[in-house]
Amino acid sequence: MGNAERPLWNPYVAGATLGLVLLASFVFMGWGLGASSGPSRFVYWLQHLVAPVATEANAYVGSFFGGDHILADWMVFEVLGVFLGGAIGAYTGGRMKRGEIKKGPRISTGKRIFFAVLGGVLMGVGARLGRGCTSGQALTGGASLAVGSWVFMIMVFAGGYALAPLMRRQWR
Repeated sequence: MGNAERPLWNPYVAGATLGLVLLASFVFMGWGLGASSGPSRFVYWLQHLVAPVATEANAYVGSFFGGDHILADWMVFEVLGVFLGGAIGAYTGGRMKRGEIKKGPRISTGKRIFFAVLGGVLMGVGARLGRGCTSGQALTGGASLAVGSWVFMIMVFAGGYALAPLMRRQWR
């Protein structure tokens, strides 16, 4: 593999490939892509281990749990596949180095980890409140021409462009 990073995929090839994966998901699974229900399902399963009566009595959580085993939900496998695929992609692209945490010169390793975890938690909470994660909203909702998904993605891009100058300073 070597230590040198290899070039990233061409964005058009990556986008077309992702579109084909989405199409295959609709054809073979009957559902689009999305990731927020996989971790939620895991948490509900843990909750059921600790307090089964309370889990089944809760109208919201009980509807997700349904008494099935955690592995009965294919989204759990999708999330595991995304993690595994990302790890394989980073390794084969020369971007995974033992003990390395990529960060800018103006931020400590501890702060980098803190903000990464905080961002992940906020995204997870937002995904549950918004009834879908960015992949579910953008890919699945956008492909089915759901107006709410298109508005959501416009706002995601607007927020990204608004925050980019603030984040860029941390990396320079």
